[in-house]
Amino acid sequence: MPYAMNRNILRWIIIASSFIIISLILWNTYIFFQNFKAEERIKMQNWSFAQSELLKSDADENVELTLKILESNHTTPMIAITKDGSLGTFKNIDKKKVSNPISVKNLMAKFESENRPIEVYYDKEIYYTIYYGNSPLINKLKYYPLALLLIIVLFAAVVYFFYRSSKIAAQNKLWTGMAKETAHQIGTPLSSLIGWTEILRSEDVDRSYLLEIEKDITRLQTITDRFSKIGSMPTLKRVDIVQETIDSYEYLKARSSKLIGFTIEAPEHPIYVDLNQQLYSWTIENIVKNAIDAMKGKGNLKVSIIESDKEVKITVKDSGKGLPKSLFTKIFEPGFTSKKRGWGLGLSLAKRIVEDYHKGKIKVLHSEIDKGTTMQISLKLIP
Repeated sequence: MPYAMNRNILRWIIIASSFIIISLILWNTYIFFQNFKAEERIKMQNWSFAQSELLKSDADENVELTLKILESNHTTPMIAITKDGSLGTFKNIDKKKVSNPISVKNLMAKFESENRPIEVYYDKEIYYTIYYGNSPLINKLKYYPLALLLIIVLFAAVVYFFYRSSKIAAQNKLWTGMAKETAHQIGTPLSSLIGWTEILRSEDVDRSYLLEIEKDITRLQTITDRFSKIGSMPTLKRVDIVQETIDSYEYLKARSSKLIGFTIEAPEHPIYVDLNQQLYSWTIENIVKNAIDAMKGKGNLKVSIIESDKEVKITVKDSGKGLPKSLFTKIFEPGFTSKKRGWGLGLSLAKRIVEDYHKGKIKVLHSEIDKGTTMQISLKLIP
């Protein structure tokens, strides 16, 4: 418990520290941006002062320094408008943009929204009004905080997905270990049951009793084999999926409530696919059990096998409570369940068996609230 508490405290300290660092970076960027704009304004004020001095100067006066100041602006776009509203001069602007009065007015409005105009006086009257915009460097700096935030968000996303992937990998490792340990633990009493069955057989016990016990032993062996295969790639064999589906169907029908109406539609000829029989029967079992739960133990369940050119589709249709469309993919996520005592592993295991091990597809084909759901498995055919 103290370790978990310390880990949570450390996590919050890291989050708070990151937030403070980001805030400081953004604040300093904002201050730098404002200072840079102030420097740009001082530069334009010097330019306007030089323009004013040039207007006041005599023909024989040395104006070399004034001209150098006027020529020093190589980046900031500006236009000088005379007191009668006509264009006086402009710098760092394409000639096409000042080719007509409407374009000039648009530039004036744009520049005025970016910076306050500067007035140039001559003989105590306004001679020019200088409108200037942001230099290319300032325009780039405007987007720097956004770029920084984007980088931070992307970095946080990478950290989150790495953490999530690590957590999922750890959970998968835990479930794999538990499954293999379960298979190992079942093995000991199962061996004992097989031994006791042989003893009962030698005691001339009723054969019908032994037959039922042997069926349950076979079932336990199948379950043990299933659990032992979790976490490792199973062996696939060329198998008739029609017969495998019928076998699973018959087993579940015999052990389900008589209030469930079971029907099956299957071709009379064999259809071959690469299959692991134990894992496939587990998938059918999980889907059928979910369907029975959705019907609350009473309703109709139909299994269909449909062959196409390149694949075979197995559908399981129930008359249960149905699903909203928003849950069509979510029901396959580990841990998701609508049952009070469910673990949310059945359909996630089915998805893994079908898609990861058999390279097929499993999905909710159709569902309507209070009318039922149709699940579909698609597997590739082999000659």
